[in-house]
Amino acid sequence: MYKIGVIGDKQSVLGFKAVGLSVFDCSSAEDAKSKLKSIAEEDYAIIYITENFYSELKDTIYEYDEKRLPAIIPIPGMKGTTGIGIENIKKAVEKAVGADILFNND
Repeated sequence: MYKIGVIGDKQSVLGFKAVGLSVFDCSSAEDAKSKLKSIAEEDYAIIYITENFYSELKDTIYEYDEKRLPAIIPIPGMKGTTGIGIENIKKAVEKAVGADILFNND
């Protein structure tokens, strides 16, 4: 059975423990990178990672983009969103459809 993990600072991820997700609180980007590589090799289908760490670990995360599992998904931290998550959705839609159909500000 696959698992779902959450990587981020303690304040941002602690609540996910209450709903049964595996929580990994990290104090630095290096700590988050190490944890990501470790759990990506386990039975994790989805790994949520706070946007602040996601932006610092883009190169490491891109290594998993072509693999079926795990799906690595950015989530806002306690300080709010940086827009990384929505930007990734826009890029995926553009790639699939061939145009930005989500946020046309004309």
